[in-house]
This record gives sequence, structure tokens and C-alpha cells, in this order.
Amino acid sequence: MRVFVTGATGFIGSEVVKDLIGAGHHVLGLCRSKEKAPALAALGAEVHQGDLTDLESLRQGAAAADGVIHLAFIHDFSKFAENAEIDRRAIEAIGSVLKGSNRPLLVTSGLGLLATGRIATETDKPSPDFPRVSEAAAWASGCNAGAVRLPQVHDTAKQGFITYLTGVYRQQSQCAYIGDGENRWPAVPVQDAAHLYRLALEKAEPNAIYHAVAEEGVTLRAIAETIGLRLNLPVNAIPASEAQAFFGWLAPFAGLDMPASSTQTREKLGWQPTGRGLLDDLRELQI
Repeated sequence: MRVFVTGATGFIGSEVVKDLIGAGHHVLGLCRSKEKAPALAALGAEVHQGDLTDLESLRQGAAAADGVIHLAFIHDFSKFAENAEIDRRAIEAIGSVLKGSNRPLLVTSGLGLLATGRIATETDKPSPDFPRVSEAAAWASGCNAGAVRLPQVHDTAKQGFITYLTGVYRQQSQCAYIGDGENRWPAVPVQDAAHLYRLALEKAEPNAIYHAVAEEGVTLRAIAETIGLRLNLPVNAIPASEAQAFFGWLAPFAGLDMPASSTQTREKLGWQPTGRGLLDDLRELQI
């Protein structure tokens, strides 16, 4: 397949590009930075200049492809709602090109607020309170769309929200969790996430939802304690009333309990994650 990948130079996207090319696919990678274009080309991808706000560049990329993996997102979570709207418009632009064909579109979503008091599954619908509406935009496009829901994607350099959390810990000179810290975040190694995207695209099942979850939930207390050991910082519990002052924009996420299952995903795709656990990567956190 000739696959158009947005976010092709990003943390996850670059691994997706490698996995696709390794499986014999041709990649057309969206690249907004001329400085990053040589590295993308070195992976064996064809470079397509553009970005999420250049809707015509997205339409052109989709028109030139047999399928699309949409990974790009503006990761300024202090402007989450605004960036989620940019994401929605990008999906609409790509979908308008693919509509009426069987060419697959695979979008990216999250696991936040899917379920309360239990482990979320692929059949759970996104909460109306969750700003990112990539799934709704994909279904509304009328094309052969599917969605991958991501947890904390990690290696020793990056770990999703935990990367920002580590920055807060450094700034505050301590590692904190809220209450007993038993709220859980699911996780997946970056290479395993990339492999799932490729399998999902190849299957191209309309309206399918996949959970890229290797670990159903790692407690925030365990995360804080592991980072504390690595950075040589004290670890403390704080009450919910102090969360905003300590975590800033991360406060609403820091208290979320969002364990998630990938049982259905593994059965559908034969996906078996093989990478290291989140805490193992945090123990070797690059500092």
C-alpha cells in the first residue's frame, strides 16, 4: 500500500513509518519542518510538505494514497480544546477525499474518561466531556474509518503525559501524587503502538476501535516513586485541593483513574506487545 502518514516525524509517527516500510509498504509522510525532512527521507519515506492547518496539503496527501494513518496532533495540552478543533478539521479534510472509496483512514484518539469505576474496553464510547473528537469526526466523514486509542506511549526518552509530569516534578523539586495515588494510567511501548497501527490499517475494518494497551494500568504512586528514585527527589502525597497549584494544566489528568483493556484488539489483530513495561523505562529515564 501507499500510505499517507501525518505526524510522520513525531515520536510515534517515525516508528510507524519504520514498521510500514519494514512490511513492504510505501510511505508518504507529512512533514511541516524542512529541517526534519532529511531524517524522514532517510527512513525511506517520501516527504510531503504541509501541516495540520494546511488543509489542502492534507487533501493532496490523502488523494495520493491507498490509505491514511492520522497521527499528527499539536501537543500543547494547555490549549487542548483549541488543538482538538484543529484535529477535527484535519480529519474532515482527509475524509472528504477518501469518502466513497474503500481506502482506509485510521485516526488517533485517547482513553481518558471512557469508563468510571471499571476497566474501559473498545466498546466504550468517548465521553462528551472529552475535548478530542477524532472518533466522531472519523465516523461522520463517511469513509472507511477506524480509530486507535492511545495510552501513555513510552520509551526511555518520552512517556506521553508522564514526560510533562516529569517536568512538573523537576520544577517543584518533589514528586507528588493525589490522595493514595492508586489511580491508574495504561501504557504501551512505542514500537508496540506502531506495530498496532500497521496491523489495523492492513485489516481496514470499518468503524473499528483498537486499544493500544500493553499494561492496563500503572498507579500514579508507582510512577511518582520511580521517577523520584531516578531524579533523586522526595515523593509525597498531596490532597486534591492542592492539585491545581502543584500540577497546573496537568491537574485534571493527574487524578484520573483510567485503566483500559486491549483484549478485543489482541483477538482481532493478533497483536501481542513485546516491549518493556513503563516503570522499566522510567528506571532508565534519560536525564
